[in-house]
Amino acid sequence: MKQIPVYMFTGFLEGGKTRFMQETLCDKRFNDGERTLVLMCEEGIEELDPSKFPSKYVYIETIEDIEEVTSEDLTKLVKKYQADRVLIEYNGMWLLSDLARVFPKEWTVYQEFMFVDAKTFIPYNTNMRSLMVDKLMTAELVVLNRADDTLNKEEIHKIIRGVSRRANIAYEYTDGHVEYDDIEDPLPFDVDAPVIEIGDNDYAIWYRDMSEELKKYAGKTVRFKGIVARNARLPEDTFIAGRHVMTCCVDDIEYSGLVCKWDKADTLTQRQWVIVTASIEVRFNRIYGGRGPVLHVIDVEPAQKPEKEVATFY
Repeated sequence: MKQIPVYMFTGFLEGGKTRFMQETLCDKRFNDGERTLVLMCEEGIEELDPSKFPSKYVYIETIEDIEEVTSEDLTKLVKKYQADRVLIEYNGMWLLSDLARVFPKEWTVYQEFMFVDAKTFIPYNTNMRSLMVDKLMTAELVVLNRADDTLNKEEIHKIIRGVSRRANIAYEYTDGHVEYDDIEDPLPFDVDAPVIEIGDNDYAIWYRDMSEELKKYAGKTVRFKGIVARNARLPEDTFIAGRHVMTCCVDDIEYSGLVCKWDKADTLTQRQWVIVTASIEVRFNRIYGGRGPVLHVIDVEPAQKPEKEVATFY
């Protein structure tokens, strides 16, 4: 099955998506004759100008309602134009999960860029937090256009890092020059300590960092507070310890737990708060459905619930 590389351009109106796509498709190094399908999911002020493209093999289609699109529809468009790749300007008011639901199996996201007007970034985050988080979670690069010296870069950095520690951040100024975010971003705990102490306010950050860089934690010893989950389907020597984590709003709160091995697991009760000290082994476990952190418990102490029961990133 031929794989189709997909380039995603996300963000909000007047964020600069169309302009960046125009510049990309005008670049001979990128647009060198490959048959390219462009899906426009948003009608903005600017429009693509195909007359300036170095290749004539660029085909533009409009999608007005993602709810009316199926995997079969997208596959047919690729076949219609015999496209080698797909570029998508995605509607900022649509969730990326709506697109993922209809993504053909042979489509693979190669790059994902998010574009936002620098002046509206913080207000949008305040008023449309769930839509902002939806785009930030998977973006490789966040471009903030129309930047100037009045921006609160510390606050913008904090918002983005609260969702993703991997995304690069770039500021494009009105005079055309670009500056990259260089704010140091240390973890709030010492990964190289003999015992990594996870504070009550840092569980969400630690859980995400471990999910993204699992190898970094192999063989480490950690101490954290969590709530116990147990049921009859778990082996006698196994329990789950974790926290309920909120990414952006109450609707997305979910229990983010870790597999713990302990010969006294049967002494613990459901929803009991404990402090777990354990060494981390990276291995396959059926509870994860793949490789993940398996904690070999050294000690378990009863604990009081934290001041904030739901862990957050900010």
